Amino acid sequence: MSTSHELLWSIGELAERAGATVKTVRFYSDQGLLPEAARSSGGHRRYGPQALERLRLIRSLRTLDLPLPGIRRILEDEDAAGHALENAVESRLRELGSELKALRWREAALRLVRDCPPAQRAGRLRLLGTLTTPPSTAPLARFWRTWLPPRMSRRATAAFLEVAVPQPPDEPHPSQALAFAELHAMTTAPCPGNRQPQPEVHRVAGAGGAALLYAGLVEAFELAAPHLRRARDPHPGEALDAYVAAYASAYRTRDTPDFRRLLDARLSADPRLDRYWELTAVVLTPPGSSPQPTPGSADDWLHEALQRDNAGAV
Repeated sequence: MSTSHELLWSIGELAERAGATVKTVRFYSDQGLLPEAARSSGGHRRYGPQALERLRLIRSLRTLDLPLPGIRRILEDEDAAGHALENAVESRLRELGSELKALRWREAALRLVRDCPPAQRAGRLRLLGTLTTPPSTAPLARFWRTWLPPRMSRRATAAFLEVAVPQPPDEPHPSQALAFAELHAMTTAPCPGNRQPQPEVHRVAGAGGAALLYAGLVEAFELAAPHLRRARDPHPGEALDAYVAAYASAYRTRDTPDFRRLLDARLSADPRLDRYWELTAVVLTPPGSSPQPTPGSADDWLHEALQRDNAGAV
């Protein structure tokens, strides 16, 4: 039995061999992560060599900042330890990614406050104070859901929101953080008369026609985007044809010269969201880069292409 005794260590001896404190060993023991091999006649804990290996593993996992529940799963699921470890590491990486994104947004906000004129700091603080870190796109999505026709299909709504709601950059420049804060303020402010102005086509087309309209507009915007990136002047072509076809389907009519002239007049009279799209372009475009196309800039390009096409047809 002397050999068995030599392979068992007191809590202090185990702590010394592992380079840990007695308090640390006791904590992991109390958590059930470090089982004792036996008790001395005086009731003191005794640990074997396996406890030393497990303690070293626990401390290594803790250096990765893995939580205790995750460590417990790794230790208990011995047959799938590699899988459990992989899941725990992936989960922690996702958490760290979110934490780093939040820190970068806080840094951008602090720079905005630091670098603005003193007289503007109070207002800027109020503006930035309404954002979560990292910021949520939910208020922007709610804004668009009230703008879009009621009872429009979920699929059509989701497709339009994907292009209309800018995603906050992971590493924002202060100008991008300010633009997103202004977007948030704009989309959460009450509308005049508590009701958003709606385009005439929403009333005429109804939910079914509007679904066709926005599906067609998304396609037209995608066709126009390369022209915007290359800074080409608006001109008739495939993108404009898709644009007009989207409205023609909503109005349940055909694409004719008369319809194109009518469409130009109605688009010119419809309410616009120019400031929204200007801010969206800032959010999407890293400083020093060419502005990224937005549905707003694509719509402007296509509307001007329509006007030029109408002028040439006269």
